[in-house]
Amino acid sequence: MTDPAHRKSVGLLLLTALGWSLGGVLLKSVDWPPVAVGGGRGLVAALFLLAVGGRSLRFTWSPLQLATALAYTGCTVLFAAATKLTTAANAILLQYTAPVWVALFGAWLLGERARRADWWTIAASFVGMAVFLYDGLQFHSLTGIVLAIASGVAFAAMILLMRKQKDGSTLEAVILGNLLGFLIGLPAMASAGLPDARSLVALLLLGVVQLGIPYLLYSRAIRHVTALEGVLIPVIEPILNPIWVMLVIGERPSPLALVGGAIVLGAVTWRAVDSIRERRAGGLTRPPAGPAAGPG
Repeated sequence: MTDPAHRKSVGLLLLTALGWSLGGVLLKSVDWPPVAVGGGRGLVAALFLLAVGGRSLRFTWSPLQLATALAYTGCTVLFAAATKLTTAANAILLQYTAPVWVALFGAWLLGERARRADWWTIAASFVGMAVFLYDGLQFHSLTGIVLAIASGVAFAAMILLMRKQKDGSTLEAVILGNLLGFLIGLPAMASAGLPDARSLVALLLLGVVQLGIPYLLYSRAIRHVTALEGVLIPVIEPILNPIWVMLVIGERPSPLALVGGAIVLGAVTWRAVDSIRERRAGGLTRPPAGPAAGPG
């Protein structure tokens, strides 16, 4: 028995990762401080999603909706701070500890237990990312490392809370999170002044293509995949990110980085194919939802 909704959602997650991965090359095109870029990007994304959602949006201001928004903001703001205080390689690798937290807490919050295949995929992804980012890894700046880990925890919390609202809409929480990110970045935006035309175009692309559209797709995909699938399949994002930088700017990864990227891509591809094959075999027609799951 097939599950077309699940198969389509896996594709949406891959498209989400593709959109997220454009952050590196677009951020390098904005002549603005990182916090200001985060605020401007958040404002553009919020306005885009408000326009797309229109009258269908329903802001309940429920604790679950607000908690999701805070987790979203925490993920983006903490990552930006971590990138300033430690290497970019440290920041992205430690942010993607998120699958571990999802695997540990998914059973408790959602009734979705991690399988052996999930743990193998997590392990392979960590190894691949460590190899890929080896040249940039530097284990110093304790504050930056702690903030990067905290960003991973917030990323995991956002995914778990979005999955918990699978029967409702999560776009409202994403919009609120982007608006909160805008408010946090507003002082930096005011002090930095208006960016040039090239930076404005990149900022618009960041808000619409790198954040707005991917989270629109993600909010639809998370209804039909487990929380762990929702964080494991997009793990190709930190691998695609420097590839776009290489193609556009010319920063070439080392042969060792290519090996690490192949490991991650192989692990994620295997996990995606395995999950679709399992649904087709009738082992799981829908992601398991325990008594804690619901529309919130």
